[in-house]
Amino acid sequence: MNIQEAIDNYLKVLAVEKGLALTTIDDYASDLALFCSLFPDKKDTSDLTQYDLTDFAIAQDDENRAASTVARRLSCLYRFFAYLSQEGLMEAPPDHPVRPKVPKRLPTTLSFEEVEALLEQPSLESESGARDKAMLETMYACGLRVSELLALKLSDINVQNRILTVARGKGAKERKVPITSFALEYLTRYVQSFRKYNKGAKRSEVFLNLRGEPLSRVYFFQQIRRYATAAGIDKTISPHTLRHCFATHLLEGGAELRVVSEMLGHVHLSTTQIYTHVSTRRIAEAYDNYANRK
Repeated sequence: MNIQEAIDNYLKVLAVEKGLALTTIDDYASDLALFCSLFPDKKDTSDLTQYDLTDFAIAQDDENRAASTVARRLSCLYRFFAYLSQEGLMEAPPDHPVRPKVPKRLPTTLSFEEVEALLEQPSLESESGARDKAMLETMYACGLRVSELLALKLSDINVQNRILTVARGKGAKERKVPITSFALEYLTRYVQSFRKYNKGAKRSEVFLNLRGEPLSRVYFFQQIRRYATAAGIDKTISPHTLRHCFATHLLEGGAELRVVSEMLGHVHLSTTQIYTHVSTRRIAEAYDNYANRK
C-alpha cells in the first residue's frame, strides 16, 4: 500500500475509532509528513523497516531538535508502525521505539523577594487589578494548577474554615486545600466588591473578565508575564511558576514531602521529589552568595 494512503487511513482510525481530538490528529499528521519528507525514497509500506525509527532519531538529532520533541515524534511513528504491523502492511516494529533520553529540567522558581515583588504589581483600584491580585495570591498560597484556578467556583470557597475545594484537576479527584488568611482576604475582597457588579455576577466561576465570561489561560499567561516585567524579574515565567514556588518554598520551610505532594494533588510522591532538588540548589546558591561576600 502507498505510504500516504496508509497514513490517511490511520488518521481516520484515530478520529473515528480512537476518538482523538482534532488538534492531536493534526500533530500526528504533521509528524508523519515530516517522516515522509526525510525519507522520500520510501513510497510503499513494504519499504518501511524497524530501523527507520533509529534513522529518524539520528536525523532529528543532527538538526538539534529538543529531546522532548524527538521523543514525541518517535512515539507517533511507533504507533503508526504498530498499526501497519497489525494490518499486515509491514514487518513487526520493535517492542519499544528508540528514544533519546529527555533530560529532567528543574522548574523555574522565584525567590521570596521576587514573588513578593510580583504579587505587588496588580492595582487594587481597578476590577482587573483586584481580580489578578486575588488570582496570584490564591495560586501561590494554594499551589493550584492554572486550570484549577480558572475553574474555581464560588461554592468551592469555604471562608469560615479557610479551605478551597479543588475538584477539577488531573484525574478529576477532589481535594481540599487550605488557603492563608492573607490570600483569602484578597479573594473575598474581589468577590464581594468588583465581581459583585460584574456582568457575569450570577455565574458560578470565581474569576471573570470584564465581559462577564470566565478568564482564559492565554489572558492569565500574558498578565503574569506583564507583571513579571514590571517587577523587574528577568526570568521566563508562566502561571505554573507560582505552583513551583509554592512547593519549593514549603520544602525550604521544613514541610514534609508527602504533605506537599498531597496539597499539590500529585498521584505519585516521585513527582514531587523534583522540588527537593530545586530547594537544595537554591540553598547552595544562597550559601555561595554569602561565602563570596565574606
